[in-house]
Amino acid sequence: MFIVAALYHFTRFKDHRDICSSLQDKCNVSGVKGSLLLAPEGINGTIAGTRGGIDSVLEYIKTLPGCSSIQHKESTASLPPFPRMKVKLKKEIVTMGQPNVNPTEIVGKYVEPKDWDSLVNSPDVVVIDTRNDYEVGIGTFKGAVNPNTKSFSEFPEWWEKNKDKFHNKKIAMFCTGGIRCEKSTNYLLGKGVKEVHHLKGGILKYLEDIPEEHSSWEGDCFVFDARVSVGHRLGEGPHLLCYACRRPILPKDQNHSKYEHGVSCHQCFDKTSDYDKSRFRERQKQIKLARDRGAKHMAGYDGN
Repeated sequence: MFIVAALYHFTRFKDHRDICSSLQDKCNVSGVKGSLLLAPEGINGTIAGTRGGIDSVLEYIKTLPGCSSIQHKESTASLPPFPRMKVKLKKEIVTMGQPNVNPTEIVGKYVEPKDWDSLVNSPDVVVIDTRNDYEVGIGTFKGAVNPNTKSFSEFPEWWEKNKDKFHNKKIAMFCTGGIRCEKSTNYLLGKGVKEVHHLKGGILKYLEDIPEEHSSWEGDCFVFDARVSVGHRLGEGPHLLCYACRRPILPKDQNHSKYEHGVSCHQCFDKTSDYDKSRFRERQKQIKLARDRGAKHMAGYDGN
């Protein structure tokens, strides 16, 4: 059993590049795998490993400037969720592309999972899912507005086009773990929205805390690791990943006429060229050859 720890923290690093190599070394020594992003605005990512390895890395992260109060959310996985460990340098730990957004100054009102349903069922509250369209596609809260964005950086444009629909309404927002709402609530407050709320700990905390029989969540929650999705109590969901478009699919979708392992699924078949598909087939061939040699292919997991 592997411990999976999802974390983020907004803090101003004087030079995030100085932290990168030492954090990578700590993860390697601790036997932890996953992905951590470092940017001038903080740290974000998900890691997996043994109980001791995860604890060791988390304690180290707490020694980083401004990170002593960092919180994380845990779940488990039956198989290794990540093929390798990578600490990456980024401009933002979650890309919104709004230089004036600063969650360390002000964010919306946090709503505990136990109070979420009571709030969002109020007639004067609009609930907005800040995740991308493929994430929303496999699960969301009943009645939530889907902005149909392909990336978080599209959210500000969507808001500007649709804000008049929500005039004089309270806004309640949610995302997977909470990080996107830190930025989106700051953005809305900066645009003059008077009352903005967001789900504390995100969907993951809600699914962990709220029993299914009392939940307004419908479907599964997409996660960015080999589990693909989780459900209530953070149990592993039924979804697989199309390794061509990186979108979630169900086992039954493998029977679709447009599905070819690592090459296409019913969601992306018509969006890629024959040349793209030939490249994907060659990639799958190289992955199989590497596996037959007992070596790891640079593409990582191939779904087998």
